[in-house]
Amino acid sequence: MQTSPDTNKKITVQTLAELGPLPMKVALGCAVLLPVAFVLGWFSENGMEKFAFSYLQSTFFFLSISLGALFFVMIQQLTRAGWSVVLRRLSEFISMGVIPLAVLVLPIVLVTLAGNDILFKWANPENVADDHLLQAKAPYLNSGFFAIRYLIYFGSWIFLARFFLNKSVAQDANGDPELTLLMERRSGPALLLFAFTLTFAAFDFIMSLDAHWFSTIFGVYYFAAGLVGFFSFLAISLVYLRSKGLLQEPVTVEHLHDVGKLLFAFNCFWAYIAISQYLLIWYSNIPEETVFFLHRQKHGWGIISLILVIGHFAIPFVFFMSRWMKRNPKTLFFWAVYLLVMNWIDIFWLVMPNAESGGESLSVSFGMILVNVCCTIGVGGIYVAGLLKFAGQTSVMPVRDPRLEESLEFHNI
Repeated sequence: MQTSPDTNKKITVQTLAELGPLPMKVALGCAVLLPVAFVLGWFSENGMEKFAFSYLQSTFFFLSISLGALFFVMIQQLTRAGWSVVLRRLSEFISMGVIPLAVLVLPIVLVTLAGNDILFKWANPENVADDHLLQAKAPYLNSGFFAIRYLIYFGSWIFLARFFLNKSVAQDANGDPELTLLMERRSGPALLLFAFTLTFAAFDFIMSLDAHWFSTIFGVYYFAAGLVGFFSFLAISLVYLRSKGLLQEPVTVEHLHDVGKLLFAFNCFWAYIAISQYLLIWYSNIPEETVFFLHRQKHGWGIISLILVIGHFAIPFVFFMSRWMKRNPKTLFFWAVYLLVMNWIDIFWLVMPNAESGGESLSVSFGMILVNVCCTIGVGGIYVAGLLKFAGQTSVMPVRDPRLEESLEFHNI
């Protein structure tokens, strides 16, 4: 227990290490399912395609969460937000997930550099030679430039995540308000870099799975999905930590309410971007664009599309709108888990129909879902283990932030 010089309240410095070794053991145990997913893929029909696309989907599902966290940290600094101070350190920890994910995405880049076209058809020179459109896009879609862009994307995200976390932690030690001003000044240019890198990473790693299709709104779509994933993950983490005695007093129902409001709002934003993309393609009716939705109407993908329309938007729009739902930790936890699953289905829907056999998308099957779920849990185990490792003995709350008292006294109007 210590008294912050910037507030009149006693503040307990708490760390995730107080949870004990169990979370790390569970995370590492889940990681074992990644090689299990590989073995399942190896012994099933079209299994390597299923595993490769599942691996890509899993890494970019968790990447969207960390990028959403990084955006939240930067926008809170830019707007000088006070209400969110008690939530910001946990968000900074989540943003550090870009580091283990940089390692996890590296095999995808190396396979592409080797000319293997299991994911990206444009990686194989023979495919490019037989396709006029791939030839036209070759100055951008080529393995060497792809690897360079990977370094730029993850290098930028790692730099930004470490910068904001390190400055925030340094302020815990010296209480220097100049560090807050520094983070505010840097957050504007950082957001521009973030927007640029996220957009092109979504183009490179997901949209170019079908290099014949394109959408200028695709980067915004992935960004919206990431915010839904992040606020779901943040709500789950907050409710869980409060149940274990961490952040129980600083994070009140008022903070949970605002996290719930942001989750609901960005889920509506995701739906707006999704319908905008669909309508633009529908009324223009250009074959090069409509092929995206045609692939997702057959071989069982139509059911997944319907699940997204009803499950991802309609159901939470009706039932999660209530103020009470957002202020009750149990109901907030339920809807956060529900929308995180919907977010996973969304990324699954973006990536997996690009897996082909004989020129046709692979059908949705139990085997595909099993490989994907095992892959997601395995990658998730490594991801969570990385977050716990980076959190270490660092306080889960910025104890000397100049706006801490405002956050502790926060009440919704």
